[in-house]
Amino acid sequence: MAQLVKSTKACTVNPLKMSQPIGGALAFMGMRAAMPLLHGSQGCTSFGLVLFVRHFREAIPLQTTAMSEVATVLGGFENVEQAVLTIASRTKPELIGICSTGVTEVKGDDLKGFVQMIRARHPELDGVEIVQCSTPDFSGAFEDGWSKAVTAMVEQVVVDSRPAIRDARRVNVLPGCHVTPGDIDELCTIFEAFGLEATFLPDLSGSLDGHIPENFTPTTLGGTGPEEARAMGCAGSTIAIGEQMRGPAQALEAKTGVPFRLFERLTGLSACDEFIAHLAEISGREVPLRYRRQRGQLVDAMLDSHFHIGGRNFAIGAEPDLLFALVATLTEVGGKIVSAVTTTPSPILARIPCEEVLIGDLEDLEVGAKSGEADILVTHSHGRQAAERLHVPHFRIGIPMFDTLGAAHLVTLGYRGTRDLLFAVGNMVMHHRHHHAPGPEAWRDAWPENLPPGPFPAVEKELVP
Repeated sequence: MAQLVKSTKACTVNPLKMSQPIGGALAFMGMRAAMPLLHGSQGCTSFGLVLFVRHFREAIPLQTTAMSEVATVLGGFENVEQAVLTIASRTKPELIGICSTGVTEVKGDDLKGFVQMIRARHPELDGVEIVQCSTPDFSGAFEDGWSKAVTAMVEQVVVDSRPAIRDARRVNVLPGCHVTPGDIDELCTIFEAFGLEATFLPDLSGSLDGHIPENFTPTTLGGTGPEEARAMGCAGSTIAIGEQMRGPAQALEAKTGVPFRLFERLTGLSACDEFIAHLAEISGREVPLRYRRQRGQLVDAMLDSHFHIGGRNFAIGAEPDLLFALVATLTEVGGKIVSAVTTTPSPILARIPCEEVLIGDLEDLEVGAKSGEADILVTHSHGRQAAERLHVPHFRIGIPMFDTLGAAHLVTLGYRGTRDLLFAVGNMVMHHRHHHAPGPEAWRDAWPENLPPGPFPAVEKELVP
């Protein structure tokens, strides 16, 4: 059980966390033909736009209500109304997701009331889903914004339907923000192997997986459509991935009656076993031979990697659910956590298998890594300077990863994803600590006649040929 500690510094140095609005915006990007809209100043949107472009290396649809000082003081209804009308007429979206920001939250703008007024005044928008959520960037973090946006889509898009007979083959899946497009592709393959049809809310694998469309579209390229979200009440069950998705799963169950099962992580042997066993139960099928084989590969990978990961000191900085998955997986093969830093409070933090979890920044992570003599630093790309100063390898994971190709395709879930994660971390540690066997030059330099005088000259003399 970890002790949760909050940093008491007067300022943040090299921030680890990102704001709620961009977390919510990314969730909306997992919907088909969607346009996220940040209700705030242009700078808020510009920051998020640059961050996502650098991470995914794709065109990112993101708009702003462009609140000025005067508009902020007088109220932002006109800005929201004009932004929604402009987006609807020019980009023809199926869904507009509106996230508030710090400046409009401080002003007290009523986004829910704004949307109701816009609906009443503009019936031509009846064919467009308009979803709003409160995501002030002066509190919470990226994970919180994602969770709020998904909850808002459940409450405002999903239809309150309770059919007498549900389709047991259909499964709702609520992935956390730490689940990459590559992870979702892997999960889709697993569900299909059990004969299940999964609806992901949201589905980044359809919109931010890096594919090139035949024609340019100003909105998202793919993802879950609004009509698919509306029909989630007809599914037989719901699977939520990460503690952050407990709220959306509870909201979905309360609205539609669909029961849910929460998996705190899908990385690691025991976690994958529970997940596969659950799929076998709800599908009524035997576990496919493919995943029995993958399980054996993971067990072998744990055996191989523990020689290099076991006993090594790790410093990890990530969002709560990702931090829990990484710490639990690495400690299963003998890794030691000398510094664990996260961004926002979460019930899962108390269950992380380390002594202490600090809500802080990358400076706190660097200090903890130095005092704990960390062998490797695990965090996103903003930790690269700390790794250089500490002279330790830097394993990049999470958002943003702007100095690494293929960030969206990184897979860490399931037997195969866990296996590849252990190999990647183990290889990085091994390569950093590896010393080559001595060659001819090294043997000549170490010949007794070249050794410095020692306390046993007689012995040294006998060794000389």
